[in-house]
Amino acid sequence: MEERLARIRLLLLDVDGVMTDGRIIFDSNGVESKFFNVKDGHGIKMVQRAGIQVGIISGRESMVVTNRAAELGISLVYQRALDKLSPYLDILDKTGLDDVQVAFVGDDVIDIPVLRRVGFAAAPADAVPDVFPHVHFTTRNRGGWGAVREICDLLLREQGKWDEVTVRYFR
Repeated sequence: MEERLARIRLLLLDVDGVMTDGRIIFDSNGVESKFFNVKDGHGIKMVQRAGIQVGIISGRESMVVTNRAAELGISLVYQRALDKLSPYLDILDKTGLDDVQVAFVGDDVIDIPVLRRVGFAAAPADAVPDVFPHVHFTTRNRGGWGAVREICDLLLREQGKWDEVTVRYFR
């Protein structure tokens, strides 16, 4: 696993069930809401500071995701990706990266084609059972409850970047 993590230059994330707990809330006016974990967001910012790019591939389309991605400085955002392999291949083309340099976190069967390709595949603890045979790592936390932060911290520690990125907090 250390070798796999050492090569990662891009972290790709699914949204519903990974960055969120999978719930989608619509109010009486049809306005959609999602719950994002602030610790996950901070983990994303830390890996970005360490030079690891972050992107999103989501099966649904939502302005909430657009807003969250903008807030986190994520420019690689693909929504309404019912075939996640197509945007994944587009990302490889745009970034010039190879499969071994990409990590992906997914939680459902739609994510399996990408999970099977990347250098490091991960799933939250509450992913659907069909996903687990296709990942290298399963988080202790559920999607939306710190799973993304777990992956971010793991990447930073395994790449030896944890101290560099967190020094400002321990002064």
